[in-house]
Amino acid sequence: MTLAAENVTVAFGHGPRARTVLSGVGLTVRSGTTVGLVGESGSGKSTLAKVMVGLVRPRSGRVTLDGTDVSGLRGRSLAGVRRRVQMIPQDPYSSLNPRMTIGRALAEAVDPRRADPRAHAAAIAAALADVALDATAAARYPHEFSGGQRQRIAIARALATGADVLVADEITSALDCSVQAEVLALLGRLRGRLGLTMLFISHDLAVVRHVCDEVAVMSRGEIVEHAARDRLYAEPAHPYTRRLLDSAPSLSLEESR
Repeated sequence: MTLAAENVTVAFGHGPRARTVLSGVGLTVRSGTTVGLVGESGSGKSTLAKVMVGLVRPRSGRVTLDGTDVSGLRGRSLAGVRRRVQMIPQDPYSSLNPRMTIGRALAEAVDPRRADPRAHAAAIAAALADVALDATAAARYPHEFSGGQRQRIAIARALATGADVLVADEITSALDCSVQAEVLALLGRLRGRLGLTMLFISHDLAVVRHVCDEVAVMSRGEIVEHAARDRLYAEPAHPYTRRLLDSAPSLSLEESR
């Protein structure tokens, strides 16, 4: 499934006080590829992520899924798209109901109308197995898991809907290095096995270089550069991209090894 934003503009407020967050953004995530989206805080990355999954409607432009305009859909049609295109949040704990077992949360993803963990036990167990968690996790609550485990649960919940396009918004930023590596390795295995398409948003240029096929660079609500990963890191064309790469200590350390 190819996900694309075409000339998307998002502004909050009206009249002279309106604040433009995205300005004519175009970005294509081709089927089966992982595109990294980088840029400093406030550049519009998370807003674009929300537009891509239908949580924010653009003031102009459109979002397409395999060439079909999905940006104006509502009701059941929009719900169907959202099952195919899922966001993995930066903070999975805040996105999980603390009073709901993991089994119930996954059952809601499998069948929102009949969120019964017993009726969907096999699907829940399969979703947990996909992220290397035991089926017994279904009976536990979010606070009983570590940050890395909760991120795995967030991935399982996204995949349990039947999604084949994932929008991952800073999903490793709150994890320590060893857990971060485990989550990234898991995503790599799932991508290979399921043929996933992914928009991977991160401020960590070393992580993006490791997991992405292409990289798009965002500055002040615009995509200023989009290129194949190796070409962008070796020969950045835009001055802003060059500044980002020069200011990334983790990337400099990686290149010196």
